[in-house]
Formats: sequence, C-alpha cells, structure tokens
Amino acid sequence: MNPSPAAESSSGNDRLSTREYAGYALGDTASNFFFQTFNIFLTYYYVDVWGIPAAVLLWMLPLIRGADAIADVGMGLLADRTQTRWGKFRPYLLWGAIPYGLCGYLMFAAPDFGEQGKVIYAYITYGLMMLSYTVINVPYSSLLGVISPSSRTRTQAATFRFIGAFAGALLISLLVRPLVRALGGDDEIQGFKFTMAIFATLSVIMFLITFASTRERVTPPPGQESHALGEIRELLRNRPWLILLLASILSTAFIALRSGSTLFYFKYVAGDDGSSLLWGLDRSTIFLTAGALGLLLGTACLSPIARRVDKKYYAAGLSMITGLCFAAFYLVPSHAFGLQIALNLIAQFCAGPTSALTWALYGDVADYGEWKFGRRSTGLVYSASLFSIKSGILVGGFLLPLFLDQFGFVRNASQSEQAMLGITLAFTLVPGAIALLKGITLLLYPLDQRRVDEIERALAARRSAAEASIQ
Repeated sequence: MNPSPAAESSSGNDRLSTREYAGYALGDTASNFFFQTFNIFLTYYYVDVWGIPAAVLLWMLPLIRGADAIADVGMGLLADRTQTRWGKFRPYLLWGAIPYGLCGYLMFAAPDFGEQGKVIYAYITYGLMMLSYTVINVPYSSLLGVISPSSRTRTQAATFRFIGAFAGALLISLLVRPLVRALGGDDEIQGFKFTMAIFATLSVIMFLITFASTRERVTPPPGQESHALGEIRELLRNRPWLILLLASILSTAFIALRSGSTLFYFKYVAGDDGSSLLWGLDRSTIFLTAGALGLLLGTACLSPIARRVDKKYYAAGLSMITGLCFAAFYLVPSHAFGLQIALNLIAQFCAGPTSALTWALYGDVADYGEWKFGRRSTGLVYSASLFSIKSGILVGGFLLPLFLDQFGFVRNASQSEQAMLGITLAFTLVPGAIALLKGITLLLYPLDQRRVDEIERALAARRSAAEASIQ
C-alpha cells in the first residue's frame, strides 16, 4: 500500500525528484515569456511603438486588470471543485496551454488599424490574454500548495519555480530587443510580432511538460463540503493571508513600475540610442540582463539558506535592501553605467529570493486555513495570491503612464526637464519606497517557522486519524 501524504511527511520522505522540481519550474518560465515581456515592454510597445496614447492606458490597464483580478477568485473556486483523474489543478495546464499561447501572440499581431481601431483591438486582445493567464496560472500556482504536505519541500519547489521564472526573465531581458531588431529590422512592429510568435510556441510546450511531470499529493479533508461564500469568509478571517496579500500587492507594484520604466529611463534620461555597447547589445538590454541574472543567482542561493532561517524575517530583510538600492539610483548620475549595473545586481540579487519565499508562504497560509477552519481551499488561497499580483500590476502599471502623462512625456522626442524627472522618479524613488513598505509589511506576518512546524504536525496527525477512521 502507498503511504499517505501525511505518512510521507512524517517519515521525512518528502522531497520531490529533480525531474518534478524541474518540470514544475518550466511552468513559470512559460509564464514569464509573457509576464516579464508585459512588465518591461508592454507600455513601451503600446505607446512608443504602436502609437497608442499614454492616456488611453490610464483607463485600459486598470479596467482589464481589475476585472481580471476578480476573475482570479472565481477561477480558484472553480479549480477547488474540479475532480479529474489528473487532480484538481494539473488539467488546466493541459486545457489552457494553447489558448494562452495564442492570446499572447495576438496581443502583438498589430493589424493595420487607425488609432481608434488600435485601442479597441488592444482592449480585446489584452482582456483575452489576461483571462487565459488566469485560467492557466491560478491552477499552476495552486499546484505548489498540493505538490507536497511539507512546508520545507514546498519552499524547495518554490525555489525551483522562481529559478525557472527568472531564467525566463533573463531570456526576455537578453533576447527581446536583439530578436526584434533581427526579425524586424527597422520595423519594430514586425519584430515584436515574430518574436512573440516564438515565445508563444515555447510557452505552450513548457506548460505541457509541467502537466506531464508533476503530481498532486495533498487532498481536502474527507467529507469536506463546498461552500463558496463560507470559504471566502474564512479567507477574509485568515489574518496571515490578509497580510501576505498586502505584501504581494506591494511586491508586484514595485516590480511592474520599475520594469516598465527601464526602457524610458535609458532612452530618454540616460541617452541610450540603441547602439551596440557590448556583444552587440545596447545599454538597456545589458542592464535588464544583468538584473535578471541577479534575480536568478539570488534565487539559486535561497535553498540552502531558507532551510536554516525563518522565511518571514529573511524575506523582510531582503525586501528592505532592494528598496534602498532602488531609491539610491536617484543619486546615481545617469551616465554612470557601471555603478548602475552594480547597484542593480545587488538589488535584484536580494529581490529574487523574496519572490520565492512569498509564494512558499502561501502554502503555509493554506495549511493554516485547513488547521483553523477544518476546510482546505488551496485554489482559493492561491487565486487570491494571483489577485494580489494583478492588483500590484494594476498599481504599478497605472503609475507609469500616469507619470508619463502628468509630467509631459512626448513620444519619440527630446524630453523636457519635467518629463525626465517623472521618468526618473518612476524608475528610482517610487519603486524603492514601495519595496521598503513590502519589507515592513512582512514583519507583521504572524506565521514564523516554529508556528508553521506546529501546524504541519497537527495536520499530519489529523489526516492520519481521518484515513484510519475510513479504513
């Protein structure tokens, strides 16, 4: 007879195979082929390449992202109620992979419409993309909560996940601008179209690999009743989740604002004209690539440390270092490229582990909800985490076009001192302040490792007793 998940955890046989860790990681690589592209390039593509006025994005991005954030909760409730031979969450990786890739490509297909037609097309395709992202990423994220009953194993899986995520971010930072130039020449619209077709194909393949290589090992308590309103009320009474929600919103907000403002900063403030600086790469590409490399290296260093220190304090401290580094950019001369690279490497090296740690904490929150309320709602907990991501992107994505619009940005022109100040603030002090707030918020998170271990042992005993009573 196969051991139960509780028995596996209690025996210490809770580690996954390298194949499963790697397969799970590929799902976030696939996600970042679009997510990171949107963070860095979407506002630039819409405003500076395709010619949509920045003021349009002030309405489009909040409306679509706000509606999509609400859809995340519905998707979580649906996934929790899904019953298939593949589990609750894995089937959506199979069913959603092709629509996800197709919608991502269509966003950059750039049909030859007039200004009004472009706005309508952008609304429709961006809305469809966000919906497909919800359908596949809520279950993908929820899979982390059921891939093992062990908090430490989930932390290890989260580490692999974010190594995959930041590997995708590294590829995006390194390859997008060279690919756009290689595939489109002087026509950036064509370059983006062909580049995103490649990324769409790769993302579909990677999600299918994730589906085939992972398993679900944690199930709801026997006889658990489904009650949507009750589950939402329990979530709102889950104090660790509420604090983690705020921290996640702040996290994604500073990432979105910082990433989105990078190209504007280097083009209009630092004077990067796109000419080759090193290995055929321009300044902004080198800067983004160095930052993505910092994220990847920082996350790779997480695993041996996170098993020895408390995730809560580790994540809070690293977030504060990141915030201070971002804010310090305000004092760095725009031409001091070497100093900018070094400071960005430090900031991103510290930022990488905090993302993996925050997602690992969501599994602990799901355990806490099951322990406190007797009901496990993994999909709802993780859908709410995606709600925080969408909300954070909404905030960060709204702030960038707001700064561009209010400080007098003019597309493809020399900028005024006021416009350059707005871009600089969006790139330095504002994301730095938000990152510091995230660190302070994490200090208020109530589940330290000692408490998590107590809850894990209590749940293992409860599950074993429930299985014994059924047998």
